[in-house]
Amino acid sequence: MEIKTITVHNQIGLRSREATIFVSKAKEFSSSIQVKYNHKLINGKSLLGVLSASIVGGATITIYVDGDDEIDALRELSELVECGLY
Repeated sequence: MEIKTITVHNQIGLRSREATIFVSKAKEFSSSIQVKYNHKLINGKSLLGVLSASIVGGATITIYVDGDDEIDALRELSELVECGLY
């Protein structure tokens, strides 16, 4: 299992467009992906889950990745969030 805590650099957080980008990228990997925010663990491959978490800009989230491609998945998802999901 790979774990990384990062800051959401997008000013508006993970709203519809940004959450869609994150979830689409997460679904490219076979690994299990979870996001922890405000003491809640969210399925990182669920658009509804990510949207319902209401992750705001500047928030700190922790990404948990477990599976065959966990290192690549964590690296790419972390870079995506840290660059503002553009």
